[in-house]
Amino acid sequence: MNAQTSSTPRAGGAGRCPVCGRPSDPVTRPFCSVRCADVDLGRWLTGQYRIPAVVTDEDSAQESGPAPDPDAA
Repeated sequence: MNAQTSSTPRAGGAGRCPVCGRPSDPVTRPFCSVRCADVDLGRWLTGQYRIPAVVTDEDSAQESGPAPDPDAA
């Protein structure tokens, strides 16, 4: 796949803005402008960027509190 046609930024790539794909500006790196930096921040704050998580039985047990101590009777 050609790096210029990819919709996701590459680490160590040609210095393209991850929002619009234009060349990044050293002042607002990795973005090309303050506007694109603000667009990216807005996406994080509204939950458009999410990190998937898998809930396990161990996670459920921790949410319900500590297990009762059998010797405390």
